[in-house]
Amino acid sequence: MAVSVRVLGQFPGLTRSRTVEGHGSDINGLIADLERQYPGFRGLVYDEKGEVLGYVNIYVNGDEIRSLRGKATALQNGDEVTLLPAIRGSALSFTEEQIKRYSRHIILSQVGGKGQRRLLEASVLLIGAGGLGSPAGLYLAAAGIGKLGIVDFDLVDLSNLHRQILHHNHDLGRAKVVSAAEAIADVNPDVEVVQHQVQLTSENVMDIIADYDIVVDGSDNFPTRYLVSDACVFGGKPNIHGSIFRFEGMATVFLPGKGCYRCLYPVPPQPGAVPSCQEAGVLGVLPGIIGLIQATETIKFILDIGESLNGRLLLFDALDMEFREVKCRRNANCPVCGDNPTITNLIDYEEFCGIRAASHQ
Repeated sequence: MAVSVRVLGQFPGLTRSRTVEGHGSDINGLIADLERQYPGFRGLVYDEKGEVLGYVNIYVNGDEIRSLRGKATALQNGDEVTLLPAIRGSALSFTEEQIKRYSRHIILSQVGGKGQRRLLEASVLLIGAGGLGSPAGLYLAAAGIGKLGIVDFDLVDLSNLHRQILHHNHDLGRAKVVSAAEAIADVNPDVEVVQHQVQLTSENVMDIIADYDIVVDGSDNFPTRYLVSDACVFGGKPNIHGSIFRFEGMATVFLPGKGCYRCLYPVPPQPGAVPSCQEAGVLGVLPGIIGLIQATETIKFILDIGESLNGRLLLFDALDMEFREVKCRRNANCPVCGDNPTITNLIDYEEFCGIRAASHQ
């Protein structure tokens, strides 16, 4: 049986909050398969007698296996298994300043000290320091995300300031990643900000996303969205997606093995068919709303709480002040994440979106 395995904690060969594929008809078989893939894995889950360690919890579709059949809990294709070791020793200690800073989180039963520690140990990559990346970045930093990477090659322009709240008048002409890093440091010095002042390409994207648990896509063009989506599929990274246009926005979550941007939009629009925000305009507060939804989904994923937007597309209309929801499920025929993928490597995304061909006409 092929199952999705979400691993929290330090395991050999895996990073925190990494999702991988495993096989087995029950938990025992799955752990044996993971041991074959990652030698030493079994010893971090089972004791010398072959019993699950007391400080490791294993969940199947959200149910702890001790409430099921233990190691003999049967698995079905598509099940989601979560391995959650306790955070031990001094890892739960906070400085006096951190206790005060995160006190409103720590007193929430769904977060607590352990949850806040997860946030401090998490790493998130923001694609874009613009309209969506600004609110998402500020609130993720305020929440205590330990490592925040920012990808953007643009400079701050006066036309950005009505919506891109990471930047200010004194930042005009400066690199957005530099301006964003300084703003985030002012919000929370606990956060390590990594600046990627580059344009994402098929040549560099896999190296960049490899160092992060989660990708938050706030890009504003179709080639980058397809590039980020495909890279997240190939790299096994959650993709927290958001997009905006005039007075409307949408957000969803693509989890590894559970759909991607191509499932939502298999074919990009023809060049010029959908005007950009520069051409059509955008309500300044709109990206704030969608960006905060992206930040919320990111925090929920790290804490493993609530219901994810995975499989659901949230639509927002600012003029009618209306939220609607439609289903957004994995397409079994998707050329990238489907049952029989035909695209197994990154491609030329400008050519795929017709931009390169259009520029030569």
